[in-house]
Amino acid sequence: MVHRAIVRAGLVGVIVASVPLARSRYLRWGARNDEIAATLAGDELLPDPDLVATRAISIAAGVDRVWPWLAQLGQGRGGLYSYDALENLVARCDMHSADRIVPEWQHIAVGDAVRLHPEVALTVAVVEPESALVLRGAVPTGGAPAPYDFTWAFVLHDRPDGTARLVVRERYAYVRPWARLLVEPVEAVSFVMSQKMLRGIRDRAERRVG
Repeated sequence: MVHRAIVRAGLVGVIVASVPLARSRYLRWGARNDEIAATLAGDELLPDPDLVATRAISIAAGVDRVWPWLAQLGQGRGGLYSYDALENLVARCDMHSADRIVPEWQHIAVGDAVRLHPEVALTVAVVEPESALVLRGAVPTGGAPAPYDFTWAFVLHDRPDGTARLVVRERYAYVRPWARLLVEPVEAVSFVMSQKMLRGIRDRAERRVG
């Protein structure tokens, strides 16, 4: 089931992934040059990645108001704040993004599972409250181990005016020669979902919901 969803998503993304100009833009959506060049929490977990995407958004709220939305990420928790209907239709994720902060979902620790799907979870690798959350893992393909390793970092920066900058970085390290054929088109789909997620987090934090 999960494998078929990945294939479908890959077919959607392959057209975008095949256009070099589009690729250069979606791998750095919203991010400044200094953010792309910066070392972020979790980079050390995959020191020699084959593909990196760094995306960012400005949020008119302090990091203390943004962090709770990150802390409750995951299927069965706060969701991913993206296109729930699409995720549920294409991949049957049973995703329902929260519009409030739930206290019992705020206690996140290294080693915890953050689910992308009822059958797929990433592992929390780094937690720095109000600063960084890093997830690690990969989506298996048809029962076989994933052909890549993956980290997904969410990093918050305070700005002098009391607002926040949220930088999100995906890093892939291929462990099979053919992994690129899977990751490149899927990363195009990831861009579509990620930009919606960033906007979803921003809008929730700015509304003072919770």
